[in-house]
Amino acid sequence: MERSEENAMAWSLALRRALFTTLIAVCLCASCKAMPKYPLPAPAVDTPLAPKSGRATAVFAGGCFWGTQSVFERVKGVLDTTAGYSGGSASTATYEQVGRENTGHAESVKVIYDPSKITYGQLLRIFFSVVHDPTQLNRQGPDVGPSYRSVIFYANEEQHKLSTAYIAQLDEAKAFPKPIVTQVVPLKGFYDAESYHQDYALYNPDNPYILVCDKPKIDALKEEFPDLFKEYKHK
Repeated sequence: MERSEENAMAWSLALRRALFTTLIAVCLCASCKAMPKYPLPAPAVDTPLAPKSGRATAVFAGGCFWGTQSVFERVKGVLDTTAGYSGGSASTATYEQVGRENTGHAESVKVIYDPSKITYGQLLRIFFSVVHDPTQLNRQGPDVGPSYRSVIFYANEEQHKLSTAYIAQLDEAKAFPKPIVTQVVPLKGFYDAESYHQDYALYNPDNPYILVCDKPKIDALKEEFPDLFKEYKHK
């Protein structure tokens, strides 16, 4: 591991330890998981499953990318996931810089999926149901700042249409106690996060942060979407 990566990792772990003194109280009082009034409906507007296997890309930001990745990598039809940064420039796409909250980046996850196995609308439903709370502005649970904001980075006009239609559907149904604040913006670039962030929850299941904030998301995915849940093991 290069020195810059080591420094960033040390900074990351030190920050997590500092936050942990308030983490338990914050997470127990305001869950990192979305809390809709009832199970969210399937999108009224969606595309059908593709007639043959392929690869499509979706990019979501919903708080710390550890938890977002831990959910999507356990979804049937998802072929691969990568934790990274989106919304800013390549020159500022490092954990240390993004953590200063002035780069425009959000901690994001790139999801490669097979559109013959799962639709974009189904991914949206999971994103809003168990990945995060889409009513929190520039934060998720204990993590505060614009890098933890809720964003859908759409790769094409179809994703744009489906995303905005589903948000409108959920708001009209008053699915959440407060309005959804999720941004829907074009994907202009995605930059892989440092190697030690990839599959972090998978490799560090006993980390207190993971146990409190991320494991409940995995449990919720298994409970709410049993037909889409798959076990995920070390690569």
